[in-house]
Amino acid sequence: MTPIERERFDQLLDRVVGSLPPGVRRLLDEVPVIVLDRPTRRMIDELSAEHGEDLSEDVLAGLHSGLSLTERSVEHSGTLPEEIHLFREGIVELADGWDGDDADERVAEEIRVTLLHEIGHHFGLDENDLDRLGYA
Repeated sequence: MTPIERERFDQLLDRVVGSLPPGVRRLLDEVPVIVLDRPTRRMIDELSAEHGEDLSEDVLAGLHSGLSLTERSVEHSGTLPEEIHLFREGIVELADGWDGDDADERVAEEIRVTLLHEIGHHFGLDENDLDRLGYA
């Protein structure tokens, strides 16, 4: 990803976050959103081990790490905090790239869906729940 594409993406992310309802935006104060071009090797290895398959070739747009709110208890007070990761390259690829007059709208919509998907995981929703809501 070029510096210009990275800046374009980040501006779209700011626009998407600004358009979210105030209650959803407040949730982002509780969970850091970390934006990377692509997942790290460690992330891919951990996900591959967790799912029992090699995910190195899969497009990954986002990742929620840590315990969801529904899994937390006082016993987890010493665990690492939750994080939401967004991956620029995966999101742009799922949005069919930067080509075309509607590229910004497509990428912004994919950012919105991915961000809401990962927020859903933060609240304990699984893939089936998110699919029913249109955020899969």
